[in-house]
Amino acid sequence: MFHLIGQIIEMALENKLKDTKKLYESFSLVGSLTLALSLPWIIFRVFKALYLQKGFNELFGKVVVITGASSGIGEALAHGFYKQGCQVVLCARRRQELERVRSDLLHSHRTVQTHPPVIIPLDLADINTLKDQVTKIMSITGKIDILVNNGGVSHRGTVLSTSYEVDMNIMMVNYFGSVALTKAVLPDMIKRKQGHIIFVSSIQGLVSLPERSAYSASKHALQAFSDSLRAEVTSSNIFVTVASPGYVKTNLSLNALTGSGSTYGKMDHTTETGYSSKFVAMQIIKAVAMKKNEVVISTLLPKMAIYLRKYLPTVYFYIMAQRAKKSMKN
Repeated sequence: MFHLIGQIIEMALENKLKDTKKLYESFSLVGSLTLALSLPWIIFRVFKALYLQKGFNELFGKVVVITGASSGIGEALAHGFYKQGCQVVLCARRRQELERVRSDLLHSHRTVQTHPPVIIPLDLADINTLKDQVTKIMSITGKIDILVNNGGVSHRGTVLSTSYEVDMNIMMVNYFGSVALTKAVLPDMIKRKQGHIIFVSSIQGLVSLPERSAYSASKHALQAFSDSLRAEVTSSNIFVTVASPGYVKTNLSLNALTGSGSTYGKMDHTTETGYSSKFVAMQIIKAVAMKKNEVVISTLLPKMAIYLRKYLPTVYFYIMAQRAKKSMKN
């Protein structure tokens, strides 16, 4: 009897061992599949991190000219590039604010070994003076490695209520100013066979919104100009990056022009809840380090709008029409 019980126990143990073995083999198979699927992703992430670090290392000692450097994304870019060991040239209309940014850079990053920031007040709307300003910068720094076209002005108003003077003003600052500055910088970059030009555009340079016609038009123009420029200067080892942020918490809406040309003076809810300037600036600097052609910095909804405009335009047009109707009722 005891012998029979022993056989039963032995059979039960054997069955348990077989089940355990099968379970282990199934886990082993799942683990192998998981490893096979995740290994390429891990390798990609490692190589991406190494490439990014290489790009950061190459930024050290570069001369970076930043327009609109007195606040917002431009100010954050100045901090970001300065921390990478770049010599930053701060450009904007307000000298006093540029002095403040320069002081902040020197006091916030005392351990950074680089040249002191340079201040060059300029007005992007005064395009006839920009070439002389570039000459002045070159006399101080000797070269310009990276040009960041960040300065600009926004717009709030319907097409009908916006005077053509406002259209021209916004186009002059956002488009023609950046174009003129780029053309002044290009000859030396082409001569040295190196350089990087960045245009800080907007999601609205890819998809247009109601009551933003002047702003969207200027950013669409920058997008087209950048694409043509990139193709032409590739053989000269010059890179062109277009950064298209979504909503960013800056003073852009406060300083936006209305249809009559007055200052909007309000912080939109979408702007108030947008990305921080520091976050956007870091994404742009990463794009520069990795020599990306384009980078879209936004939440899912704006990215969906870009997708709809490209692949389902009828749906996009309907949504924008409804948005315009709702805005007009308010």
